[in-house]
Amino acid sequence: MTVPDLVRLPFDTDDGFGARARIGLIVLASDQTIEAEARMLNLPGVDFYHSRIPNSMDVTPETLTDMEQRLPEAAALLPGEFDFDVIGYGCTSAATLISADRVTAAIQSEHPGVACTDPISAVVAALRALDARRIAVVTPYTAEVTAPIARSLADEGLAVTALGSFLESNDFTVARISPQSVADGVRTIVRSADCDAVFVSCTSLRLLASVEDLESEVGVPVLSSNMALFWHLLRLAGVADGIDGLGRIFTRRLADA
Repeated sequence: MTVPDLVRLPFDTDDGFGARARIGLIVLASDQTIEAEARMLNLPGVDFYHSRIPNSMDVTPETLTDMEQRLPEAAALLPGEFDFDVIGYGCTSAATLISADRVTAAIQSEHPGVACTDPISAVVAALRALDARRIAVVTPYTAEVTAPIARSLADEGLAVTALGSFLESNDFTVARISPQSVADGVRTIVRSADCDAVFVSCTSLRLLASVEDLESEVGVPVLSSNMALFWHLLRLAGVADGIDGLGRIFTRRLADA
């Protein structure tokens, strides 16, 4: 069989996906939620690019802080040639224990000068944008992982008025906690607290699809780790769009903080 001569075809180029904003996101290997919820934002020209970081399914302070040494390698899997506007690390408890400064340093070792954030930094910025000072907190974690979350918020001048947890240490199980159970946890904690907002900590917990109705019911803003992280990533990338139906935080600009 004769192969025809190869014809060189002309082409031009455009900005491709992420023409408005390219957002890098380092996701835990065990996470089953954050990517699916990111797709719900559906902002034209804004695209997320994911890297996975190995982690233990058993969530303890030791397994969380162990991820610090793997962060540069995970960040390097996000190609520098993509010219990211911002990069986020998707683990609330690890970012709290490692510290936001050290997370940023690890990511910027591979992406110098690129803006960075994480869920605990993002939720502090989001709560300030919402003018919320008294915070009820829901987590899935054990007590030894939950306590640093509450202390971190208190260190930022926020009053933690109630604290509830599902007390589950297995991250696979956490991702299977039903949205109804998460919503019920929020309802329970709001009844026991005088609060301006509720923070649902952990990127594995599912909340985004039901948050608008829940906020209307409980009467205060409700923030998950994913909601705060997505909002902060967008605002740091210069995307100021409001998004209807996904919670009050997406109506706020970073300048409101």
